[in-house]
Formats: sequence, C-alpha cells, structure tokens
Amino acid sequence: MANHKSAKKRARQDAVKRLHNRYYKKSTRTAIQKLREMEDQGEAKKFLPKVVSMVDRLAKNNNWHKNKASNLKGKLAKFVNGLG
Repeated sequence: MANHKSAKKRARQDAVKRLHNRYYKKSTRTAIQKLREMEDQGEAKKFLPKVVSMVDRLAKNNNWHKNKASNLKGKLAKFVNGLG
C-alpha cells in the first residue's frame, strides 16, 4: 500500500479514472452491440456516427488502441452498408 502522501493521492486519482474509463468502455460496447442488432439501414446510418464518435474518444484517450478503433469503425461501416 502507498506510504507517501503523494502516492496515496495518486491511488485515489487512479481509482476515479478507472471507474470513469470503465463506464465509457462499457457504454461504447453496449452501443456497438445495439448497432449490430439493428435491422433497419436508415436507423443504423443515423446511429453509426454516434458510435464512431464514442470509439474515437476512447482511442484518443488511449483507452483503446488506435488500430482497434480503426478496425471496429471499418467493420461497423461495412455492416451498416450491407443492411438493406
């Protein structure tokens, strides 16, 4: 366990950041799942930019690797274009 005042503060900050990151990751995964369950192309095309924005935000903050984000966005766009 932390012994120094600054180390204790860092541990508190990390706990808050961990919860924050976990919330955004889970929200994004849920949105992706919701998009993949859609069957109407028009509805999916409206929802896709919102999901892409969420994925980009995670990649920008290094919560997800930029290549993972890019692969996901490509696969989701391909899925939406294939609906019909």
